[in-house]
Amino acid sequence: MNNEKTKEISKELIFLFNEGKNFKSYNIFGAHKCCFEGASGYRFAVWAPNAKSVSVVCDKNGWDRSKNPMELLNGGVWCGFVEGARVGENYKYSIETKRGEIVLKADPFAFSSELRPETASKIADMEYAWGDRKWLDMRGRTAPYDKPMNIYELHFGSWKRKENGEFLTYEEMTEELIPYVKEMGYTHIELMPMAEYPFDGSWGYQVTGYFSANSRYGSPKGLKAFIDKCHRAGISVIVDWVPAHFPRDEHGLRLFDGTPLFEHPDSRLGEHKEWGTLVFNWGKTEIHSFLISNAMFWFEEYHVDGLRVDAVSSMLYLDYNRRDGEWLANCYGGNENLEAIEFLKKLNSVVFESFPNALMIAEESTAWGGVTKPVYEGGLGFNFKWNMGWMNDILRYMALDPYFRGSNHDMLTFSMMYAYSENYILPLSHDEVVHGKRSLLDKMYGSYEQKFKSLRLLYMFMYAHPGKKLLFMGGELGQFSEWRFADSLDWNLMDFDSHRGVKKFVKDLNGFYKNNRSMYENDQSWEGFSWIDERDRERSVISFLRKSKSRRDTTIVALNFAAQGYENYEIGVPSRGDYEIVLCSEDGRYGGEMKKLPKITAKKCKNERFPYSITVDLPELSGMYIKKVKNPRT
Repeated sequence: MNNEKTKEISKELIFLFNEGKNFKSYNIFGAHKCCFEGASGYRFAVWAPNAKSVSVVCDKNGWDRSKNPMELLNGGVWCGFVEGARVGENYKYSIETKRGEIVLKADPFAFSSELRPETASKIADMEYAWGDRKWLDMRGRTAPYDKPMNIYELHFGSWKRKENGEFLTYEEMTEELIPYVKEMGYTHIELMPMAEYPFDGSWGYQVTGYFSANSRYGSPKGLKAFIDKCHRAGISVIVDWVPAHFPRDEHGLRLFDGTPLFEHPDSRLGEHKEWGTLVFNWGKTEIHSFLISNAMFWFEEYHVDGLRVDAVSSMLYLDYNRRDGEWLANCYGGNENLEAIEFLKKLNSVVFESFPNALMIAEESTAWGGVTKPVYEGGLGFNFKWNMGWMNDILRYMALDPYFRGSNHDMLTFSMMYAYSENYILPLSHDEVVHGKRSLLDKMYGSYEQKFKSLRLLYMFMYAHPGKKLLFMGGELGQFSEWRFADSLDWNLMDFDSHRGVKKFVKDLNGFYKNNRSMYENDQSWEGFSWIDERDRERSVISFLRKSKSRRDTTIVALNFAAQGYENYEIGVPSRGDYEIVLCSEDGRYGGEMKKLPKITAKKCKNERFPYSITVDLPELSGMYIKKVKNPRT
């Protein structure tokens, strides 16, 4: 084959791909513009080592497999050229298997895809003039650990829709979403998967186009412009990423060249029966090149600030959601998936080598140790992990009749036993408001009015508890119904005072969190937290301190989870002086009953932990943040 046609596909690059060491393999595979013998067109390359023959079929050649046959290079890579092919045209690979069958496959490295239910890949123009250089420079200089992180998680297709039910485009979401996120005071957004997927009901978690921007909302350029403008507005962008499994769709990765090329051939290792999906063969080094290249692609091409890696637990355990006889032990007889573990370590090592301050967030729901420890210390190498234990405990607790909360007081306090074992994010995510689990508001125990009180109290606890924060869209509105992926959020709720109060409260809570270093700066250390009283189970009250690194900023947190208020409740404080309630969930501005937030003077006391104390009235199901009044300079 003429060198002009294959000059970007050297034997060395293919060798590195085969060895699991080509982490920008999207530069050689897929459709790339080039010239051949003076003619312009697109060069195509695909990995299909077990195919008998491969052709490009496309709009340009009338989908005739005889017109553009591909040539087999080394390492199982096929290459071909289509003269006159243009941006926007559809194509697939026509693969002849060794059994003589012809299968049509979408390009695993396609940068764009047809809108479902169509399944072809599309030639895409990926050029874009970015304007976020200052943002990227700042990110490169700034580690995320002692910075505020309050994440707004959202599903792009159901945050808001047009009146006729159609999706908002990337451009329309830019105009609608970014001002909203800024107004509400979030620091980050987390987008549920933005890669191409065929079935709306999978919400993006069954990917067929790992390198394709979701076509429901527009073009790759549209997504790039959206992220660019998020950055210019000071908003970080995290994208959900799904390396754990992929769907069985005929046009996708399954039996790609007539053999289980991407999936493990043994169903005991290669299937998730509950999800109806297939599992990557972690022992194949080419899979490492493919998936790590994809992670790098989202950072390089789309400038994302982080990846939330989905379903990590399913990768770590060979027996995950499998019964006896449905899984195979590792070579030592254990249930750890040694090959997947090595992949995750490699993934994080490669990402952080190029992007030291990226966010690599594990959705990991077990007690696996060292998820957020560096690889060189024996960990998996993520830098954050969702705290599913805290989430499960607090949501169970908030659903309890307050009469029984005293005997379940440990559900409030147990999370502090392990709060610094990992770098945690506290998630109230989409998974908690679907499939009959009810909305956050509806999970709360009690009357209609008590549910609103409890929801505000829940948010106060989350924002004060060590760990970064994540709230799924609709939670800030006090949405009463479960999330429905086919509809907009219930924006009409803003016609009601109680729901406007929740939104106002979340906005002010975000602002307080960002503007007070004590709330975020020491999330990884006991130096940023100390109990005032965690033992008052009889009254279902907890109180604690949050402290900044310099100790110049301290916030006192008092939370009453009982269905009755307490007058003159005593709270220990570290020093004499005047104190004031700076944020209270029962403030009348949010729909509560307190019309005035008084100042309080500390008095000498015999508290075993603190030399002084203040007394406050704690309304039922309420929380408050208290700060010492600074003396004016003289």
